[in-house]
Amino acid sequence: MAFQPRDLSVLAYANGFTLWHYATPDAHTAVRVAGYFNPASHMMRLGDMVLANTGVGTTPVAGILLVNANSGGVIDTADLTQVGAADTD
Repeated sequence: MAFQPRDLSVLAYANGFTLWHYATPDAHTAVRVAGYFNPASHMMRLGDMVLANTGVGTTPVAGILLVNANSGGVIDTADLTQVGAADTD
């Protein structure tokens, strides 16, 4: 699939920083590549963070993405920092 703007929402905004939430059936390996969030380049800024729920409905992976580049309409995010990966019970 591709980025779906309707699935991106603002959780918090303060001092020029935005915390986003994005849910998608796409794998986290697809979401973190340069260009995936390009349709939102007019809204996202360097340093913004995205709480991402990826693999929805298949193999879920949740984590945090950092917007580390936004130049010429091309957004890049750092690799997903996974949360909730360990479940030792």
